Amino acid sequence: MTLFDVYPLNNITITKAQGSYVWDENGVQYLDMYGGHAVISIGHTHPHWVRRIEEQLEKIAFYSNSVVIPIQQQLAEKLGKVSGKEDYQLFLCNSGAEANENALKLASFYTGKKKIVAFSKSFHGRTSLAVAATDNPSIVAPVNEIENIIFLPFNDEQALINCFNKQGKEIAAVIIEGIQGVGGINIASESFLKLIRTLCDEHNAVYIADSVQCGYGRSGMFFSHDYAGVNADIYSMAKGMGNGFPIGGILIAPHIQPKYGMLGTTFGGNHLACAAALAVLEVIEEEKLIDVAKQRGMYLLNRLKAIDGLKNVRGKGLMIGFDVPEELKDLKKKLLFDYNIFTGEAKPNVIRLLPSLAISRKQVDEFLEALQEAINEIRREKNVEVSDTTNA
Repeated sequence: MTLFDVYPLNNITITKAQGSYVWDENGVQYLDMYGGHAVISIGHTHPHWVRRIEEQLEKIAFYSNSVVIPIQQQLAEKLGKVSGKEDYQLFLCNSGAEANENALKLASFYTGKKKIVAFSKSFHGRTSLAVAATDNPSIVAPVNEIENIIFLPFNDEQALINCFNKQGKEIAAVIIEGIQGVGGINIASESFLKLIRTLCDEHNAVYIADSVQCGYGRSGMFFSHDYAGVNADIYSMAKGMGNGFPIGGILIAPHIQPKYGMLGTTFGGNHLACAAALAVLEVIEEEKLIDVAKQRGMYLLNRLKAIDGLKNVRGKGLMIGFDVPEELKDLKKKLLFDYNIFTGEAKPNVIRLLPSLAISRKQVDEFLEALQEAINEIRREKNVEVSDTTNA
């Protein structure tokens, strides 16, 4: 049997990971500036995280949601405290796609309406409703093509107002990433998020804050939507929630009431997943990683802006992107294979940086130095004049 070949792979096998470094089967060390798609929030194999999972594994790994599972309530209480959403309710699942799927379904249950507003360059997952609300036709199967999704330009306030004026009675929810990840690190403006809140209130629609990639402290606040100073009705979460252990969830405002059978899951909220997620929150709290992310991110952003050749450097906290011109189109590949640094990308020309929130200043400097050297090397190969801004 062979694997279903849906991933373009780098010919690297990672066998060990610690903090912000990973090692391949030959013992070569790599700096991880991507965190496996923003999944590694507290650092690879953090000792507290490992210990929490090991201790839980020795007790019980799984039983179904047909019984009381106290560690779920412990997670809910800690999550409420760290996020500042203590009056919200928690539903646990296994992934970001599931979180958004359940958020969209819950919004329709609550409002009794069908239409969903999503935005250009959005990515919400690969399951039925989530992929229908994702602005990428190449991953939407014919069976997922539905008429209930309205795509609008990102950050276009007038388009949103016009849409609600015309179809407000049919709109169940607006779903938006506070910072688009796959779309290329595009930041929702604070005024746009405030407008969503206002229009949802006026038209009995649900504001869904997709925080799968931009949540869990990565932006320098627990949810990137918090920068706008308004509360969403539902927050979806995953990726950094488990630091590599599969877990997702939605935070649900208190005015949305549950009923038996409304949502369900077999593996969601299992004992091991909750232990991993609790460990993540405990480390975030103990090591003040949200503040660290904000400080490291500001430093990294400012230094990147001083590097000649990088365009439109943007982001918040440790969710950063920049455009590369055609002459540097091989920069990501060179960083990986010549400088042993993992970064991410967004087509056609964006490099994404999503390192652990616990990355050190020294490691950030290590990346910046290698980045400048890689740019200079590419330019020398193309006989383009080089500059040195590593000390800028």
